[in-house]
Amino acid sequence: MNAQTERLTLTGPMGSIEALRDQAVLAADAAPRGIAIVAHPHPLFGGTMDNKVVQTLARAFVQSGWTTVRFNFRGVGATEGVHDNGAGELDDLLAVIEQVAPEGPIALSGFSFGSFVTSHAVEKLATSRRIEQIVFVGTAASRFKVAPIPQELHERSLIVHGEADDTVSLSSVMDWARPQILPVTVVPGGGHFFHGQLPLLKGLVLRHLRSASAL
Repeated sequence: MNAQTERLTLTGPMGSIEALRDQAVLAADAAPRGIAIVAHPHPLFGGTMDNKVVQTLARAFVQSGWTTVRFNFRGVGATEGVHDNGAGELDDLLAVIEQVAPEGPIALSGFSFGSFVTSHAVEKLATSRRIEQIVFVGTAASRFKVAPIPQELHERSLIVHGEADDTVSLSSVMDWARPQILPVTVVPGGGHFFHGQLPLLKGLVLRHLRSASAL
């Protein structure tokens, strides 16, 4: 990521959690906007904190002034435990937030399975924490019960999906978003992993983060 990438060993419900923290890119004398946490795709299908979409999201947050943390869910890399279909992974995410961002503004982001897990963290924390930004990419709405985003956070939320995603259908994401009247940004021809379109994805996230900062 950058010269200031720091390896962390956090404490989770099942033992150690492996994580990386990147310091925000800031103008002189500026302070970070807060802590952003990025969750990775499905552990049983090769998902890790080093996934290219996860790295793209982390870079966008870092360049927008957010200190950014990505981590491995239980059973992945050096994180202890075994896969738990989302329930235990939510506990992992909440443990990470509690340790790296116990107070102050936070941004929550996830890719695919990570969006599903993060949606439930948003649901749990919305009334007690200052959630400044939400970014979901490839939201796994066809495979899991993704929690709705609270209405008051819609303006601070970016939902991106590939038109040609053959892992999670666009129609399933629209079915999740429609009752909420929650806009979805569709990338024409985009697949689940945005091959060849990661710069475009990063640009969309940067634009959202910069415009939402004025809200």
